[in-house]
Amino acid sequence: MHTFTVYILESLKTGKRYIGHTCGINKRLEQHNSGNNKATKSGKPWKLIYTESCFATRGVAITRERELKSWKGGNR
Repeated sequence: MHTFTVYILESLKTGKRYIGHTCGINKRLEQHNSGNNKATKSGKPWKLIYTESCFATRGVAITRERELKSWKGGNR
């Protein structure tokens, strides 16, 4: 059984943030920093600034991701 993680990245280049979810945070961060993600390619390098790793299903993780995205800039 996988546990899903909701995460927030911050671009060291632009200062922008990216919110996503995954079941493998280390591999996902590598993908963002290698330029293999269209949405984050221009902001690399990225640093991980926040995680929540307690979601039993992808659906619950997506719900939390959307909640964070609904807050202005993911800050609250």
